[in-house]
Amino acid sequence: MITLTSDFGSPYPAAMKGVIRRHTDAELIDVAHDLPRGDPRAAAFWLRFVLPEFPPAVHCAVVDPGVGTDRDALVVRAGEHVVVAPDNGLAMPPARALATDESDVEVWTVAVDDPASETFHGRDVFAPVAARVRTALDDAAESAEGGAADAAGDGALDADAVAAALAGLDDLAPASDPADIRFPEPSIERDEGDVIAVDGEVLAIDRFGNVITNVPGDLVRDRDWIRVNGDLTPVAETFGAVDPGERLVTVGSHGYAECDVNDGRGDGAFDLRPGDAVRFVPDSVSL
Repeated sequence: MITLTSDFGSPYPAAMKGVIRRHTDAELIDVAHDLPRGDPRAAAFWLRFVLPEFPPAVHCAVVDPGVGTDRDALVVRAGEHVVVAPDNGLAMPPARALATDESDVEVWTVAVDDPASETFHGRDVFAPVAARVRTALDDAAESAEGGAADAAGDGALDADAVAAALAGLDDLAPASDPADIRFPEPSIERDEGDVIAVDGEVLAIDRFGNVITNVPGDLVRDRDWIRVNGDLTPVAETFGAVDPGERLVTVGSHGYAECDVNDGRGDGAFDLRPGDAVRFVPDSVSL
């Protein structure tokens, strides 16, 4: 399969699908096309969370505020997966999540001929590259006749076979210094082993207004109350544990602490935006 992710909305992704379909009959799956516009960091966060749910695939991700500039196009092998994306950092967090470890990530730049448009590289650069990669992997799987297939014998290529197939593409060259996005780690203050404060950052806000922080859920789970930037807030496992319109802190499916509102928007209630600092203090700690 080939997955497609962008901030394009509609109808631009359809043009990318048309280009891909001219070269391969691979299954096309839309991850999202309504990601925050021009925000590779947000794209990296969501892809790091979503893409590991897929079986091995080619993932074409285009959130590209540098379209038309001299930034490179990348092909990134992450274990048995391949990510095709602009060289603005968004590919690297999901690649690390897809690979067994960072040593199982390889990055190439793509030699790009003059595209038909300087404003739509999703159609003119990244879709054709994704199709070429998919075709190369399909050809390798067919020629291997099970020799490079995984233990299940279903024709899927192992990581070494994927790497060999990509190395055979003559328009790829090893990337010397690809852009990267690293998400910050929270600062944890302890007293005799007990957590007394956690200083974190807002990583993303979803379409429901839920404020996703970089604070691991284990640091807030099993508490009844916690102070968020000084305001006492209940900690709950579900939204329904508090009344509609009430604030809460919970642990999202991604494993991070969220600042939310039942049947409302946490970003407005907590006055938080991506990149903002957030401080969690257990209620048991004297202020």
